[in-house]
Amino acid sequence: AKADLEGADLIGAKLAGANLTETKLIRARLALADLEGADLEGADLEGADLSGAIADEDTRWPKGFDPVAAGVIFK
Repeated sequence: AKADLEGADLIGAKLAGANLTETKLIRARLALADLEGADLEGADLEGADLSGAIADEDTRWPKGFDPVAAGVIFK
């Protein structure tokens, strides 16, 4: 993994445009975070809290990840 943010408290974080490819985000708290245009390809989001996080059509997700089921809101 590029970075290990396992269990990190990123509630409300401004991560628009962030390169989070292959980042370990297991059980990270990303609720209400701004993920517009962020690249999360290959990231490990197991158990991550994405409720109310904001994304857009440019946000990139790991293969097989369902952001809507995870509570992400699309602009």
